Amino acid sequence: MFVDRAIIEVRGGPGGSGAEAFRRESGVPRGGPSGGDGGHGGDVILEGDPQLGTLLDVSYRRHYRAERGMHGEGKDCTGRSGDDLIVRVPLGTVAYDAGTDERLGELLAKGDRIVVARGGRGGRGNARFKTATHQAPREWEPGEEGSERLVRLELKLIADVGIVGEPNAGKSTFLASVSAARPKVADYPFTTLEPNLGVVELSGFRSFVVADIPGIIEGAHEGKGLGHQFLRHIERTRVLLIMVPVDSPDPQSELDRLRAELGSYSSELAALPYLVALSKVDLLATDVTPPEVDAGAALGTYAFSSVSRRGVDVLMEALWAASRKAEADARSETDEEEWWSP
Repeated sequence: MFVDRAIIEVRGGPGGSGAEAFRRESGVPRGGPSGGDGGHGGDVILEGDPQLGTLLDVSYRRHYRAERGMHGEGKDCTGRSGDDLIVRVPLGTVAYDAGTDERLGELLAKGDRIVVARGGRGGRGNARFKTATHQAPREWEPGEEGSERLVRLELKLIADVGIVGEPNAGKSTFLASVSAARPKVADYPFTTLEPNLGVVELSGFRSFVVADIPGIIEGAHEGKGLGHQFLRHIERTRVLLIMVPVDSPDPQSELDRLRAELGSYSSELAALPYLVALSKVDLLATDVTPPEVDAGAALGTYAFSSVSRRGVDVLMEALWAASRKAEADARSETDEEEWWSP
């Protein structure tokens, strides 16, 4: 079961209270205050785990509480701090404060961490309040409560290439033909109800990841169909593959609608480099050429058939080259920003 949204309630552990105590040892008259401090409460931390693919495990549990700090003791003994609670989530998870919609951070690499709830500070024991004029203080502090909030988790899949198309454009068939993924394939609209990932392997030990999302219909950016719910899964891709079937009544209009929906949803998504692919060319007679479309700023227009494999290898090489170039450009921009930063 694919789960890409979850809301959890997190609370940092409360700090332990400081102690009120006095030294009572043989040979140490008027030993003075010896109450230790309380331990700090544990934090609730999100950690990226590449072994996880969905937020299913997190969705089963609503409340997350870190361990409390122990109280201070006599003989200046500080209480043990509470253990942090590590919540493992898949890579690509973005955390938001559900109350304020503040973006808390995102987890993109193995071991990335976000503290979503801080533990409370431990209280001071009475030994901390001793002064030259106040030799026997009885003051001590209670531990602070840990922070508490509702956290909304959203998963955005991490892939090199994202496939965009209307229902029944042949996206799932294409993914199944070029990778080991086995998405559901049928001859009715909205066969794909959840995103699918597939790893494409090429010669020379080359590989890249392709993401297939449910079909996009007109008005998807407003929540119509399933497109709006899953468009965020291709926001992290480096290259888009806009797929239009050759049996479409008007391939040009379909392509224009898809590009318009991407732009309406996100300007950043619309700015990604893209290729246009005319699918299902096996439906055409061998002497019939695929329809021509104005692909705009596309990196290229390709025609292919997932069934007969016609044009698939050429398209795969083009996607590989485009994704690697996009990766190199992104890396150079990052290096330039780091070089210019003070």
